[in-house]
Amino acid sequence: MSLQDDLTAVRRNLNELVRSVERLERDVKDAARQAPGTTRAPRQEGMVPVPDAPYDSTLWQDVDDEGLGARDRRAP
Repeated sequence: MSLQDDLTAVRRNLNELVRSVERLERDVKDAARQAPGTTRAPRQEGMVPVPDAPYDSTLWQDVDDEGLGARDRRAP
C-alpha cells in the first residue's frame, strides 16, 4: 500500500469513528429522555476502610495463584 492509500484508509476510519460517536451521543440523549427518573448514584470519594481481621481462608480454597499457574502444576 502506498502512503496515499494509508491516508485514505485513516480518513475513512476517522470519519466512521466520528459518525459512531455522534450516533452514540444521540442514543444516550434519547435514553435519558425516555427514562428521566433514573439517575446514577453519586460516586463516593475518599478512603475505603479495610478491616484488620483476617479474611476467611475458605474464600481462597481451590484458587490458582495468579501468574504462577495451578498449585499442582509447575509454573511456566
